Amino acid sequence: MREHDFASADAEDSFDTRRPQRMRKRRFDDDPQPTRSGRLTEAEKERLARVREDAGPELPDGADRWSTWLDADQGPHPRPSWLVTDGSAADTDLGILKTGKEADVFLLERTAPGGAACLMAAKRYRSSEHRMFHRDAGYLEGRRMRRSREMRAMANRSSFGRNLIAEQWAVAEFAALSRLWSVGAPVPYPVQRDGTELLLEFLGDAEGRAALAQLRPDPDEARDLWDQLLAAMELMAGQGLTHGDLSAYNLLVHDGHVVLIDLPQVVDVVANPEGTRYLTRDVTSVATWFRARGVPDALVDPQIVTDRLLAAAGMG
Repeated sequence: MREHDFASADAEDSFDTRRPQRMRKRRFDDDPQPTRSGRLTEAEKERLARVREDAGPELPDGADRWSTWLDADQGPHPRPSWLVTDGSAADTDLGILKTGKEADVFLLERTAPGGAACLMAAKRYRSSEHRMFHRDAGYLEGRRMRRSREMRAMANRSSFGRNLIAEQWAVAEFAALSRLWSVGAPVPYPVQRDGTELLLEFLGDAEGRAALAQLRPDPDEARDLWDQLLAAMELMAGQGLTHGDLSAYNLLVHDGHVVLIDLPQVVDVVANPEGTRYLTRDVTSVATWFRARGVPDALVDPQIVTDRLLAAAGMG
């Protein structure tokens, strides 16, 4: 299991050392109701029904629900060896990890018949109470839904529209994590998305203790962590993306590796008219923080770094 702590209340385990691969740039399709690749076939539904009937009419003791894996949007291949994908597994909430502005994150254990189990972070977006709405318009530039009725509801912030926006944030974060994980970026493995709930790799230990939610490097570590972060930002820029809300509070360090978390507001630098502004803000935020930790000014100059990332995005 990959580890680090985990975002806005997210957490996880173990780093992928694969070399980053170049992928063709894609635009996000943020339709809140995409085709779900994990829809069950009738034969599989019947099989699961038999398995669960054999296990008894009720959930296992302490479990809160059956696994939602087979009926959710699923994470990219290759899938980690620690992940439990058995449709007859059961999920148990083990408590809250963090309460955030837009979502709460819970520790969840998925256990299959026979004892195989894994810990995950369940990030659950709020809908009608979603607080990001006062600043979501800029982030949503470049993302368009197909149905005008839904666009109107979102623009008017009706109850239905707010629910759609909450799911759109979940769709956007899952798509971003899947895309970035697939090219070797240091992000948590995105297990699945079901509605406004994301299940993510838990970054922590076997006892459920999450990693720290903020970088705390000593001066000797800061330079190496800055180099790692710059490489991660350059990899994202090569995909035409920037985090959109980057700061030390959504960076984690585990075993000396930096990990990016909390990406619902990921910005398409090319398609979003404000993309360059968001990229510049991300750079300035982290460059200022690392400068205060002793990284030389020449390495964290915001203008130089921003120009480097824009060049990586094909905008230099």
